[in-house]
Amino acid sequence: MSDLFTPLPLGPLTLENRILMAPLTRSRADEGHVPNAMIAEYYSQRASAGLIIAEATMVMEGNSAFVAEPGIYSDAQVEGWKLTTDAVHAAGGKIFLQIWHGGRACHPLLNGGAQPVAPSELKIENDEVHTPEGKKPYTMPRALEDDEIPAIIAGFKKAAENAKAAGFDGVEVHGANGYLLDEFLRDGANKRTGPYGGSIENRARLLLEVIEAVSEVWGSDRVGVRLSPINSFNSMIDSDPIGLTTWLAKRLNDCNLAYAHVMRADFLGEQEGDVLTPFREHYAGKLIVNMGYNKEEGNKVISEGKADAVAFGVPFLANPDLPARFKSGADLNEADPSTFYSPGSEGYTDYPTLD
Repeated sequence: MSDLFTPLPLGPLTLENRILMAPLTRSRADEGHVPNAMIAEYYSQRASAGLIIAEATMVMEGNSAFVAEPGIYSDAQVEGWKLTTDAVHAAGGKIFLQIWHGGRACHPLLNGGAQPVAPSELKIENDEVHTPEGKKPYTMPRALEDDEIPAIIAGFKKAAENAKAAGFDGVEVHGANGYLLDEFLRDGANKRTGPYGGSIENRARLLLEVIEAVSEVWGSDRVGVRLSPINSFNSMIDSDPIGLTTWLAKRLNDCNLAYAHVMRADFLGEQEGDVLTPFREHYAGKLIVNMGYNKEEGNKVISEGKADAVAFGVPFLANPDLPARFKSGADLNEADPSTFYSPGSEGYTDYPTLD
């Protein structure tokens, strides 16, 4: 019977355990969105994870949705990320990079005045974004033209090439949480007509084209995808999330991915539904689940065959040695939300380990 501590074959890799580190935006990059030595220290501290999935990383210049998030589109960023991959590998870990386009969650004050892009002219409501001038309301995006979409796909492909050059073990395509690829997927944000709007097949076209392009670089068995079918964060909703989930689970079988990474719930608690059962029923590949799991529930879903691994976010943020703490039954450190996005090492690389 498998549990969190059972090794997991994942494409050409074998993970030492099934306790994965979920991608967590921490806003610690240097000017120019360049990763630094502090980021390398942070990830290497957590190298006992079966797999680290590094934070959402910009595939193209001019699409920042946070202050000081990293990128993977410049030579300097590739060199900066090498610090991290070298450090993680030296500590015996494995690390994928999550590649990402912020879509309508971007803001002109973060991008030299550029208007954000999206599938449709619909902005994020009832929330604000961190900018150099403080928190500001989100702005109205402009709808991408069909003939602009190949450049987006090319941006993801180049990011995949750069991630390979930086020494990562694979990449995760970010198709969740109300950013560009998720905006195309869900009909609450995608009101387009034409080849990228309307039916589920059309709304999923961009995600699938990105996966195909990235797989040409890496081989599909080193590519994962993250999905959040019922997360309302960033003003997201779909009229039929279970139908969308089921369609995606079936269609992704054709992609031969390393894994699908599915968020089971809604950050804001506004939408409810069981998306994991239909996904597990129809998806034949490795399934990573995420959101609110503890050790006991993680062991349970794996032993019952409902998932292959569990990605932990906040627990890994505050507990660099989370697998060791789970193994020994030790207490967990409490995370300090006030330092989630603040600059510097406090609340980042200074959480204590058991020893």
